[in-house]
Amino acid sequence: MKISTVLRRMVLPLMLLDLLGGAVPQPRAVVVQAPSKVVGDYVEARTASVFAGACHYNGELVTTGRDAVMAWKIASGTWKGTDLSGVTAMGAVSCDDNLQNNSASRQSEIVVNSTVTPTQTAAFADFVEKECGPQLGNIASIRHGIVAFDHTGSTYTVNANGFAEMKVESMPNDECCKQPSLVWYSPLMPLVHRKVGYTLDSAYSAGNVGDPWQRSEENTAFYGAFEF
Repeated sequence: MKISTVLRRMVLPLMLLDLLGGAVPQPRAVVVQAPSKVVGDYVEARTASVFAGACHYNGELVTTGRDAVMAWKIASGTWKGTDLSGVTAMGAVSCDDNLQNNSASRQSEIVVNSTVTPTQTAAFADFVEKECGPQLGNIASIRHGIVAFDHTGSTYTVNANGFAEMKVESMPNDECCKQPSLVWYSPLMPLVHRKVGYTLDSAYSAGNVGDPWQRSEENTAFYGAFEF
């Protein structure tokens, strides 16, 4: 084969590359963004003291503590592709025994704020079932309503008209941190730096998953931030 023929075969592909921009196009990398963590505030109030002396705890362990109300306010984050920012909800749970008995049958209901979309509601329900499903048991219903959640300073005020309400503030001098041996339960949802709260008032009025109840001026609350 003549050298000129060989050169033409080498030069022509290079000329074509020059016309195309001088480089062989490379496939673009697909960038997959990791879902952002779901973070927010949580507060719960029970029908039993969560910070008390041993005698007080043992007395309530077999007589009460079967019910609780709780509330979530999500600041930001996505769950399985759905943005949950701004979702506010309140729930209630009723158990056949003290809520500490994880094997006891229980059922719950949840009210999600009326501004939450159906897609967000479904994602939030899945989130709650994944992160604290065993503690809530059978979720009998999830519906929309007006849920007001205010966290100002060390006070939480939550209300869902016709369903439940609670007002919780921090304990004086953070006693729960100074005397951890007097904290007898764990929150129904895992929290970051959980604290015991003093319940000014708490009530469940809907009566769908348990009898209506009301408790006030007791150390029956947990509060803190969650991050998943």
